[in-house]
Amino acid sequence: MLKKLKKNYFLLVSTFLILYFFFNLLSGQRGLISYFEKKQILKNLQNKEILLKKQIIDLDFKNSLLSDNLDLDYIETLIRERLLFGKKNETIYIIKNNDTEN
Repeated sequence: MLKKLKKNYFLLVSTFLILYFFFNLLSGQRGLISYFEKKQILKNLQNKEILLKKQIIDLDFKNSLLSDNLDLDYIETLIRERLLFGKKNETIYIIKNNDTEN
């Protein structure tokens, strides 16, 4: 039996090395599965970055409306939305989104 192992030593070692590299290729910390997970995380973070940049632009625009030159129409819109004020004989409707799934 020892003679057979010596003859097939190269075959056994190469088989174990191939299996080792194959499993690390697929499931290691730098493996193929991990690559696709990190790629998905990167895509989500890029989408979040775009959303945050749009929010910053929107907030900068709203901030500019409240700076030195006051935009009275915008201030009226803010008062109507936040304080629920309206003009005489005006009906205000508040629409709430109920996006909860049951």
